Amino acid sequence: MNPGNNAWIGVLGGGQLGRMLSLASRKMGFSVLTWTGGDRSGAASPADKILDKPFDDPEALDEFTKSVNVATVEFENLPNETLKKVEQRIPLFPGSKAVSICQHREREKMFLSENAFACVNFKLAENLESFKSGLKKLNSEVIVKTAEFGYDGKGQLKLKENLSESEIEEAWKTFEGGRVVIEECVSLEAELSVLVARGHHNDTETYDPIENIHRNHILDVSVIPARIPQDIQNKAKQTAVEIAEAMDYIGMMAVEFFLSVDGRLLINELAPRPHNSGHHSINACQTSQFEQQARAISGLPLGSTDLICPTVMINLLGDHWLDPKTPPDWNAILSIKGANLHLYGKREARPGRKMGHINIMGADLSEALVKTAIIREHLNLPKL
Repeated sequence: MNPGNNAWIGVLGGGQLGRMLSLASRKMGFSVLTWTGGDRSGAASPADKILDKPFDDPEALDEFTKSVNVATVEFENLPNETLKKVEQRIPLFPGSKAVSICQHREREKMFLSENAFACVNFKLAENLESFKSGLKKLNSEVIVKTAEFGYDGKGQLKLKENLSESEIEEAWKTFEGGRVVIEECVSLEAELSVLVARGHHNDTETYDPIENIHRNHILDVSVIPARIPQDIQNKAKQTAVEIAEAMDYIGMMAVEFFLSVDGRLLINELAPRPHNSGHHSINACQTSQFEQQARAISGLPLGSTDLICPTVMINLLGDHWLDPKTPPDWNAILSIKGANLHLYGKREARPGRKMGHINIMGADLSEALVKTAIIREHLNLPKL
């Protein structure tokens, strides 16, 4: 599909990832229709047209599929039935099968395990007895996660080892009625992610691995290039490509990794879309992850992923806003050369809500980190 000449991309989801995809796609000459699912935050405003109706609305499905040439997703927590109905009518990349794997922790872990990709030791539980059994078999500190629809630490509970019977029963009440994944807690040396793009002709491109630092289960800072050994970076990139190939994936995918203190590179999660940790690519790469998504799904050649310069990305949460409607004064931050502000157009700030990000570029990583420290002090954020 060539840009221009009434070429339309449809986006399922009305958040910030769709916003940045719209901006990149329109720059290339595509028109964009965003189907918000009826949850319109304001982030979708750059789209050419917005369909602000629920995902189970049959009239909205008709309008969406008749209006666009190709569709994609901007987050994975979408009704699988809707995705299947979309791909029965028009091309959808990634497809419903890939999204279904990534939106469900149990299916994701089983996919990784069955395809011999290294991940943390895990057990599955669907009732109190299997929960007790899983804890006993792992015999370590664990993270318990709901099987479906989790992100930014939601639906998770950390448990110490050797719990009493009553403590186990109390913990299960948190998840009762649903399946859970019980994961071994790993002592971490670092967390990293790799963005991989795969096109229509088995062509792939990977971005430089990204070092990620989380705070309260939400990504706080990304450092590019990652401060980890080159052989680990190479292994992470190769693994990301192999996962995309195993899924027969088309589009942008993020593979999140744990690097354990004992040197194991373990896959944590998969995201079937552009990713928060890849926002640096808007300013710091030859081709942003959002332009790359548009290229991949439309059948265009993939762009260069070369890093222009070292960059640090800081997430901006609603905690920094003076009140739900009033952002901070950005003057001091924007006076720093190499600081690039990206706001998502959301109408109301809330604690923990992603409102924007800052990309901080430097001649080298040391310079970018010095600028980052100054900006974090302006935002009253902890030192890295």
